[in-house]
Amino acid sequence: MLNTEHTINIQPANRLSTISEYYFSRKLKEVAQMNLSGQPVINLGIGSPDNPPSEEAINTLCESAKESNTHGYQPYIGIPELRENFASWYKEWYGVHLNPKNEIQPLIGSKEGILHITLAFVNPGDKVLVPDPGYPTYTSLSKLLGAEVIKYNLCEENNWYPNLQELEQMDLEKVKIMWINYPHMPTGTRATIDLFEKLVSFAKRKNIILINDNPYSFILNKEPLSLLSIRGAKDCCIELNSMSKSHNMPGWRVGMLATNSTFIEWILKVKSNIDSGMFRPLQLAAAKALQAEASWYELNNKQYRERRIIAEEIMNTLQCTYNPNQVGLFLWGKIPSHYQEVEQLTEQVLQNARVFITPGFIFGKNGERYIRISLCCPPNQLSEALQRIKNTMNKKNI
Repeated sequence: MLNTEHTINIQPANRLSTISEYYFSRKLKEVAQMNLSGQPVINLGIGSPDNPPSEEAINTLCESAKESNTHGYQPYIGIPELRENFASWYKEWYGVHLNPKNEIQPLIGSKEGILHITLAFVNPGDKVLVPDPGYPTYTSLSKLLGAEVIKYNLCEENNWYPNLQELEQMDLEKVKIMWINYPHMPTGTRATIDLFEKLVSFAKRKNIILINDNPYSFILNKEPLSLLSIRGAKDCCIELNSMSKSHNMPGWRVGMLATNSTFIEWILKVKSNIDSGMFRPLQLAAAKALQAEASWYELNNKQYRERRIIAEEIMNTLQCTYNPNQVGLFLWGKIPSHYQEVEQLTEQVLQNARVFITPGFIFGKNGERYIRISLCCPPNQLSEALQRIKNTMNKKNI
């Protein structure tokens, strides 16, 4: 029993003062309370695919899990079947040759790869280049590990591409890694071969490790592109990929990174001291999912295209502007000028229409005038969200 006569003075680690609770973790608690009140909220905030993976992948998981010899610890480097199928997948869809033995590292979701890479390359006090707007975890994990985060601007005027002239003029001393993310989240911008070539050249000249986080290249995107397709990119580049978005497997936590064999060896030193190998049936199922035919991806994208039409109508109803050429799981739009700040709009939509939309400021300062709508919501719920917002607009509550 706790002795209440003595006051204890336990404090968290100093590193916690550098970050706050993840926005979605905090906001979804509020949404849960609103749901309990009897007026359910339609969640258009989270990018968690709601459709299942391929039937073949599910069957492989079930059949393998019934076998008696599949439940032990697995290799830290992943089973050969998974590494080989990742290599075949990269060759077929990206035109990139990877040695499955030493240029691919399976991950328990690509998010853990951000941690492992940072631990492997960045010392406390080193600097990390992070896009603004960009995935918040690049910043939070860098800070947790004692790195100095240097934001570089992505702006709509420059098609959400890095401004290379601006980068050249920055103080890059002690910069160890640079994060990029194309197709870009949250803006849905695709990279080009020309952009990747310029970034690889920049990284080589500045002795920086360039990392592309690439989970969205199969969603509403006809031409998947890998950073590693650039000549000489493996010398200084790492690419993360994930099956969460491309194969509807967010809860399965299967990802990978690809790079040269030396980088793999260093990252494995970190990973092998933090976690163990994934459940073997899960790896076998993921390997099977990677063998999906083009028709499977097309059917998946057909459903997203139907949802995208409704999401665009929501944007139009809210009088937001957007680029119709975006790819990926989200729709990114700029709010009207009469709103002083983005939460003025998103909170009105949440409180009055009971629809949760992500405010762009969580991705950085350059996202402060934008909102993001997730396509990971069934069409009937998207349509209901649209109708709720229209009704609220008619009442002039937004």
